[in-house]
Amino acid sequence: MAEILVYVDHVDGAVRKPTLELLTLARRLGEPVAVALGNGAADTAAVLGEHGAVKVLTADASEFADYLVVPKVEALQAAYEAVSPAAVLVPSSAEGKEVAARLAVRIGSGIITDAVDLEAGDEGPVATQSAFAASFTTKSRVSKGTPVITVKPNSAPVEAAPAAGAVEALTVSFSEKATGTKVTSRTPRESTGRPELTEAAIVVSGGRGVNGAENFAIIEALADSLGAAVGASRAAVDAGWYPHSNQVGQTGKSVSPQLYIASGISGAIQHRAGMQTSKTIVAINKDAEAPIFDLVDYGVVGDLFDVVPQLTEEVKSRKG
Repeated sequence: MAEILVYVDHVDGAVRKPTLELLTLARRLGEPVAVALGNGAADTAAVLGEHGAVKVLTADASEFADYLVVPKVEALQAAYEAVSPAAVLVPSSAEGKEVAARLAVRIGSGIITDAVDLEAGDEGPVATQSAFAASFTTKSRVSKGTPVITVKPNSAPVEAAPAAGAVEALTVSFSEKATGTKVTSRTPRESTGRPELTEAAIVVSGGRGVNGAENFAIIEALADSLGAAVGASRAAVDAGWYPHSNQVGQTGKSVSPQLYIASGISGAIQHRAGMQTSKTIVAINKDAEAPIFDLVDYGVVGDLFDVVPQLTEEVKSRKG
């Protein structure tokens, strides 16, 4: 059976959920071989093995932390040359897409980004993507070289599938280009205790209708009652009401949760581009003609300042 290379997204050995989803998809195509790089890489083997990785290639070097993405690209290229996989799967984070694009150029292959599903085809993996604000679903495959595919979070379930998970050291030789841009400092992001926006199963977002930074407390209260992440539209971010790191949309982050609740968001194409692949979409807006209602599964025409607090209290009461 063909081997499928899976790039591991982890933090000091703690594997992030999108990687486990990739292993589920990789098993549809062949035998997953995981590539874990950086501090704690060897510690990922147990979890990766539990979720289907037959082999875990690991490498740890200061270059992975001290420089930008090129050392990771060169390590992934070394893994590609060692394994000769049928496909390379990478999480669709900002860094993941850059790593994938650079790898595709180096190995002379085609690339597909932001896939929401994968299936085996007679001529290689077939990727499903959503386009034009979810108006169309496309299926495509790479016709040149080994497919390099990035997959959006929440595109597949996390499924246990115990495999060997054998750890092998990956030998990497870094070029001069790998150390051309050095990281001089880092500032840890302040933790909110909420899920990571792009990985969350539920996202509650606020827009222009929230009408002020102080009013985002209403959005946060609903999110906390649901165990959700908090998002914001570009209008809210540009007004300074919420951090840019929480922006959902074409110039922000793309999310694909099981449930997306849009409060006071009109539904401009820029915002829709970032949340159109959500499984279930609920909108709360007092304008019955708002474009967001063309996209949603459920819509509430009403003032968010009345509706959202009532929804929060209902969630809390049902939880006990």
